[in-house]
Amino acid sequence: MQRDHYQHTTQGNRMTEPTLRFVACPDADGGHRMAYWQWGDADAAHVVLCVHGLTRQGRDFDVLARALVERAKGRLRVVCPDIVGRGHSDWLRNPQLYQVHTYAADVLALVAQLQAEHAIGTLDYVGTSMGGLIGMAIAGSAQLPLPAPIRSLVLNDVGPAISQTAVERIGAYVGKGGRYASLEEAADAMWALSTSFGAHTTEQWRELSRHMLVPAAQRSDDGSAKQASSRGGAPFMLHYDPAIALAIRGLTPEIAVQAEAAMWGLYDGIAARTLLLRGAVSDLLTRETAQAMAERGPRARVVEFEDVGHAPTLVSPAQNRVVVDFLLN
Repeated sequence: MQRDHYQHTTQGNRMTEPTLRFVACPDADGGHRMAYWQWGDADAAHVVLCVHGLTRQGRDFDVLARALVERAKGRLRVVCPDIVGRGHSDWLRNPQLYQVHTYAADVLALVAQLQAEHAIGTLDYVGTSMGGLIGMAIAGSAQLPLPAPIRSLVLNDVGPAISQTAVERIGAYVGKGGRYASLEEAADAMWALSTSFGAHTTEQWRELSRHMLVPAAQRSDDGSAKQASSRGGAPFMLHYDPAIALAIRGLTPEIAVQAEAAMWGLYDGIAARTLLLRGAVSDLLTRETAQAMAERGPRARVVEFEDVGHAPTLVSPAQNRVVVDFLLN
């Protein structure tokens, strides 16, 4: 499979900064390119995939990736894709394809490329919100062309059942982002929508925010991101295709019921040992759903984080240590 060996400019070694790479993914419109951030040893047989939420991107996992690589003493590949329509990945020509089945197929293409570069012996998966749905779709489906089964699965504040309250809240803002004159202005605007993430220092939130922006002038007509630094360019815009909102806004109660039944079927088919993280005041993953996930399927181990809603960012040591211990102990 073709790949772009574009090397992201770094200020340190692979333990402190990632490499930006790309994978070609097929679709009915001639294909698209998905970006991914790779940390650690590119030849390591142990791979951890970290997949972000609906409006986010792969750099959300910087702190977790560094912690994982450090604990593994570098003998680990941590791979964090920008799911299509986000970050440095292409935007889809047909926005109706912004669906979990498309995202899961792209992740399989990514795994195939990683396998071709160096054989995968152990495959782990961390998914936040939408990323967790993708993980359930992959881990719960038999006969998928994976080089190794998913050994350990971390679902971050998501389950087969998603509350209608959260769907309405998300639908109210997704795809409606504007342009911003500075990182500070954008960070403030995003914080107004993201207080459920829980307490963050100014530095932590600014670091999470800066990867959420691209210079408005650096988007191609087809939406694909150009490889250029955002420093010094204004105005900024959010990194994602506004059309990703179509699937949320088209989610009728009838479709939601069918989707939930399908996701429970996938969850019950998961063989991986599973850790379920929940923000104690999450409006997306209810305590009842979390309890059901602990009692059926892979019987997830449930960990709650106090004073956090949807979704824990895994930036604080108290949060990311739980994931690192689960995956590497």
